[in-house]
Amino acid sequence: MPPTPVPARRPRRRTVVGALTALAGLGAGAAACTVPASPDSVPTADPAPGMPIAGTRRALLMQILAHPDDDLYFMNPDTQRSLAAGTPLVCVYVTAGEHNGINVVPGSEEEPVADRPGYSSARHQGLRQAYATLLGLDKFTPWHRDVLTLSGDRRAEIDTLSHAGRRVELIFLNLPMHTRRRRNALPGLWKDRGGIGVQTVVAKDSPLRHSSPYTYDGLIDVLVGLLERYRPTVVQTLDPDPDIQHSDERTRRKDSEQPGYSDHGDHTAAACFSWAAMIRWVRDTTRRGEPVPGFVTTAFRGYYNRHWPKNLPPEVLRTKASHLVPYGGDPEWDCGNPSGCGDYAVGGVRPLRNRKGWVRSTHHRYPGPRPVAVADRNGRLTAYGVLGLRAVRWHETAPGSGVWQDPADLGGGPLAPALGHTVLPDGRLLLFGLRFTAIGGRHAENRREIVLLEQRAAGGGFRAWDGLGAPEPTADRSRRIGVPTAVTGGDGRVHVFVRNAAKGVSTRVRAVDGSWSGWHDLGGSEIQDGLSAIADGRGRVHLFAAAREGVRHWSQDRVGGPVALRADGDALPTPGDEVTAVPLPDGRIELYYRRPASGRLVAVTVGGATAGTGSAAATATRIAPPVRAVPAMEGYGPVGAASVGGAPVLVGRDLRGRIQLTGRGGGVRRPGSLDSPVLVAAGGTVAAVGLDTAARPWVMRPVGGGTVRAAEARR
Repeated sequence: MPPTPVPARRPRRRTVVGALTALAGLGAGAAACTVPASPDSVPTADPAPGMPIAGTRRALLMQILAHPDDDLYFMNPDTQRSLAAGTPLVCVYVTAGEHNGINVVPGSEEEPVADRPGYSSARHQGLRQAYATLLGLDKFTPWHRDVLTLSGDRRAEIDTLSHAGRRVELIFLNLPMHTRRRRNALPGLWKDRGGIGVQTVVAKDSPLRHSSPYTYDGLIDVLVGLLERYRPTVVQTLDPDPDIQHSDERTRRKDSEQPGYSDHGDHTAAACFSWAAMIRWVRDTTRRGEPVPGFVTTAFRGYYNRHWPKNLPPEVLRTKASHLVPYGGDPEWDCGNPSGCGDYAVGGVRPLRNRKGWVRSTHHRYPGPRPVAVADRNGRLTAYGVLGLRAVRWHETAPGSGVWQDPADLGGGPLAPALGHTVLPDGRLLLFGLRFTAIGGRHAENRREIVLLEQRAAGGGFRAWDGLGAPEPTADRSRRIGVPTAVTGGDGRVHVFVRNAAKGVSTRVRAVDGSWSGWHDLGGSEIQDGLSAIADGRGRVHLFAAAREGVRHWSQDRVGGPVALRADGDALPTPGDEVTAVPLPDGRIELYYRRPASGRLVAVTVGGATAGTGSAAATATRIAPPVRAVPAMEGYGPVGAASVGGAPVLVGRDLRGRIQLTGRGGGVRRPGSLDSPVLVAAGGTVAAVGLDTAARPWVMRPVGGGTVRAAEARR
């Protein structure tokens, strides 16, 4: 994340004006992530199943960032929790973060001198200080600093630090942020008009002595080479497809957002390059006859956090913000780096006081529980997830064993990380995914669509993948759609719901004979992604979504009737994250979610009767139902919920980031898990299934009088 523009002042430390070699005339903004494709362009979808999937023996997290500090602002606490659990970390910073070369000292009245190589060096030093602290060391702990040779004989600085069995590597590609005309270089490189290129910034005090040239293909080559070198099991990126937002020009510039979209153009371009590289890595690996790399992905929202309710409770926020303090540093520190001891405008309490509130949230671009899990009549589990951008299936070796067979490839890629699913009345499973149908720079088409995988028979194999299109008329708007959610109503029809580009909801309905309706706009506004769809005890379909204010609720008046927007959700307290809905036997619905900036989980029961639709709903009397606290689930993020014998079973993160499963008789916690696990009915009880940082499934089951046992994935 680049610093906020500030008035120029002279720093206390004398600096030298640095030189930036970059190309002129690049376009600003990267929201289209688009661009004629070269012979080695990123491939389109490859849905055919049956490829071998590489086994994963060790966990490794790689995160690909646009700027120094994007990880600290947008990916923590996820990164911090994985590192604390012992997962090695590799951070790849695409740009030098040199901005205008001015490392602003808050409160100083001295006129600054622009020094781009020096400012880049200071930000690198801040990262070393931050990650030394995250490893439990003194912030000035020396790192091993060296030069890494990359694809095309390019060079980058690599800094390494290990402690107590944990390891961090920082790789600085150091592409320039701006061209000579003050346009953003990375978005221009993604658009790549005429095979343009840029020259890297050589940070001061670096072991690297010479700059390297980069083109569109060159950057993808380097990222693919790093993926191949490290073979991560988790890849974290920024948001390739940010929301449409329309701010007035003054606000947009002040907030450093690209025109029309809720993020910085560098974030979008870096994410697009990252996804293009992952797709090509999978393609190149399988073309060599090797197994599909077994990795999972997580994409994080960036400046989106500015526009939505904050979702981190005070305890988690304090820890997250504390890691920006050593990054920001102080000009009075004696850190041993002549160019500076951090990004001074970010230090101290300034991240918490920033009106934009970036640090106060961590939002996933593709939210939802993963993996999907179902159980057969004997309680044996089957899990479905996304590995190597492709759908896969794991079978439990025996009911209750907690031991999983090797993953089987179901194809469908490249897919976003979270799947939707529902089960037909005859027991057949339907899986839904968000596919990157086309992604590439150079003005090639960029398009996303919803895809379907249908089981031939209950518990059996699957048909070919089927494309359901997108509820948007243009490729650019298709990129703003969310993760699909599906439910089977009491009449056997299937409803699939998607957050659309207007931040409302669109749906397609599958008839009992398997035919599909067209896309239909259900209305709604300002909803967050991460929808919750259920059929109540009477078989009526309900959909809930967290909104900027309140909760949006769509439902049927009767089984088989139209799904329509209701007014009752507007009276509910605003959630900070996704809402989880659980049907009760009497037709009522229990909602679970956390309030903004709160670790407290709340529950609210929505009555079974529905009244008022359309314009009548807008004038209906809104009476908020009572909200109850659920003290056993203090933590952050969304929860999974189920009702067993009239009592809730809940799964989610505690304040330390561990997964906790609670039921009538107690609970258990486990570290090192990704995202949100799912609850599934199995053998008369409920099991929690999730993925660890080695991209393998795990399961926790209640046993006996409500106690819980945990089983790790074994191969």
